[in-house]
Amino acid sequence: MDARLTADFWVRAYLARLGLADIPAYITRRGDASAGAVLVKCALLDGNAVAWQRSFDLMTGDRVWVQLTSGPEPEVDATIARQCRNDPDLWVIEIESRDGRTLLDEPGLSD
Repeated sequence: MDARLTADFWVRAYLARLGLADIPAYITRRGDASAGAVLVKCALLDGNAVAWQRSFDLMTGDRVWVQLTSGPEPEVDATIARQCRNDPDLWVIEIESRDGRTLLDEPGLSD
């Protein structure tokens, strides 16, 4: 997420882009509106899920989306719950996509 954008603004823009792509998405946890980090969970609708978080690429200094965890959905949910306990400002967005499409690799979301 760009440091100039609030978390709330980024989340609303992301949900709008997902909606335009017909990818169902929901805010399952609201974090700090101005500076909260964002996790994206993609439920694959087969009992499995993948969770993504933003991280710094130490080689380039860029912010990139990296996979936090993947596997059976209850295990992914447990990892997300631990992250939420450690960071009360955390946002969680859940996507439903059989093919795992998140749009996180698209311009404006990947930068």
